[in-house]
Amino acid sequence: MAVVITDSKVPFSLDPYHVSPELGFVLQAPLQELPQYYQPWMDIAWRVADLVQSHMLRSHIDQMPLLSVEYLETHQHLRLAHLALSAMTMCYLLPRNLAVPFWEVSQCLGLPPILTHTDAVLANWKKKDPDGNLEMLITMPGGDSIRGFFLVSLLVELAAVPALRSIPTVVNGVRRGDRQAVAAALEVIQQSLQDMTDALKLIHVYVEPSIFYGIIRIFLSGWKDNPAMPKGLVYEAVQAEPMEYSGGSAAQSSLLHCFDQLLGVQHEAKSGHFLQRMRDYMLPAHRSLIRDISQEPSLRDFVQREQASDPRLSRAFRLCVSGLVALRNYHINMVGRFITVPAARARQLRLQGTAEETEALSGAPSGALGGAPVALENRGTGGTSIMTFLKTVRDHTGHTSLQGGQL
Repeated sequence: MAVVITDSKVPFSLDPYHVSPELGFVLQAPLQELPQYYQPWMDIAWRVADLVQSHMLRSHIDQMPLLSVEYLETHQHLRLAHLALSAMTMCYLLPRNLAVPFWEVSQCLGLPPILTHTDAVLANWKKKDPDGNLEMLITMPGGDSIRGFFLVSLLVELAAVPALRSIPTVVNGVRRGDRQAVAAALEVIQQSLQDMTDALKLIHVYVEPSIFYGIIRIFLSGWKDNPAMPKGLVYEAVQAEPMEYSGGSAAQSSLLHCFDQLLGVQHEAKSGHFLQRMRDYMLPAHRSLIRDISQEPSLRDFVQREQASDPRLSRAFRLCVSGLVALRNYHINMVGRFITVPAARARQLRLQGTAEETEALSGAPSGALGGAPVALENRGTGGTSIMTFLKTVRDHTGHTSLQGGQL
């Protein structure tokens, strides 16, 4: 017989956390324009990639007026403003007319003043046509590859929506001791994890590794744990001393943080500290969801108690853990292709001394690998030693087993 946990709290729901039943953490119907007052921002943001290519971005930003944020009246306004300002910031340093409004918009949203996963993926999309094909709102250097990188990341987020919808069923089922409800919800989560992995595989179709390594990664990297910018970056007229912020990273997605908390994954100290810090790059409501899941009665303990009498429940839990391990394994393989292998080719280029030889080695456009900074060679965009971090996180996920059973 199930152990019933009596709990007087109202049923757990996603409603307070700004999670959409249809889109999960993805922003519903992002705006494509700001009020006319902010047209100077948008005129530059729409053209960031072209202005970088033509070496004209700096002159355009220098001529941009310092605008007040008082006319950004809605959450949707703030999200588009943060995206537009962060796109400019990642391609240029921060003069007063960019730093001040960016800081103020960031304070309103509870986000840091840098391009985050919340901007580049969750709020950076539109429907291109009536068939539902997707397009980016604002792009950056990297051509079709950066478009593919962000849109594949968006598809991974969308693949997780059924799992997110199932989290309240798991939490409330554990509270009530409802084994059947918990098992059924875990089976949905396991399928979503598989769907997320399948969506991630599209990265190989739409992103050229040399472009990611030599161009995209530069514009996503931040100014914390970055040897190229060891003291951070000055935000003019905001603070006299340089400030440090990590670049955009998959670790800033709320998805895996939610799954880790739900399944009881315990990370080792260094990796856990980095993941905890990445929550500062999420919207406050999404951070609150992760925190509140962690404060609920333990799913793992519940399954441990009930596994002898309910094999379906314990099997569903184990499959969720193994699905999360498989997703992280695939991420490691992807990093090998998009960072480790291009890094080795870039080192060979430096030894040989010509961009043409690298182009012959990789099939990449001339200079894509040759221009990659040595300081970022084996680091993720969030600043970690990428392979060590990912393997440690993957291994500790696999340790989330049940006594008396193997994954």
